[in-house]
Amino acid sequence: MLNVTALYDILYKHMGAQHWWPARTKIEIVLGAILVQNTNWRNAAHAIEKLEQHTQLAPDSILQLSDEALQDIIKSSGFYRSKAQTIKSVLTWMARFQFDYKEIKAYYHDELRTNLLNIKGIGNETADVLLVYIFEVPVFIPDSYTRRIFYKLGYDRTNNYEQLRKQIVLPSSFTAQDANEFHALLDNFGKQYFNKNEQQKLQFLEAYFIR
Repeated sequence: MLNVTALYDILYKHMGAQHWWPARTKIEIVLGAILVQNTNWRNAAHAIEKLEQHTQLAPDSILQLSDEALQDIIKSSGFYRSKAQTIKSVLTWMARFQFDYKEIKAYYHDELRTNLLNIKGIGNETADVLLVYIFEVPVFIPDSYTRRIFYKLGYDRTNNYEQLRKQIVLPSSFTAQDANEFHALLDNFGKQYFNKNEQQKLQFLEAYFIR
């Protein structure tokens, strides 16, 4: 069974740097992490484009939108009523610290994940994405593709996000950038490998699959 370090090294050797998250600013990452919930990236990206047209993605401008206006702008992402509320809740929470992400991280320290999860609409995966890509905390993000990969590698308890998250410990040497790349590599590998038309291009990991 491959350990985390070996898996990271193999993926990076064959796939290279992934240059994630696909955004220009951290606010855009925050919005993308919320809008992509339960949909594909194309729909989320369209919602971000429309939001940029109306607000330039300025947090204050987004918060000044009425609930109905924000819902209409992000409608392409689906679940737009709940996502609009989550966007406003997250931005309001961050605004208390003037969007100083280092200050937020220092203030909450080990309780940061818990406080993120206390925001309605922020689940385990979104909280971990924000930890890695916004607050630069090196944590493991076992999204659906990652859980499928780890199952094929022989790991147990891969059906449940939290059970696999608690089972996998990232090496102490991992930086936030390493956690960023690891998530991106796993996610992009999964998107391609579990697409039957692309699978043959990614056979380098099959030698380690036991399921």
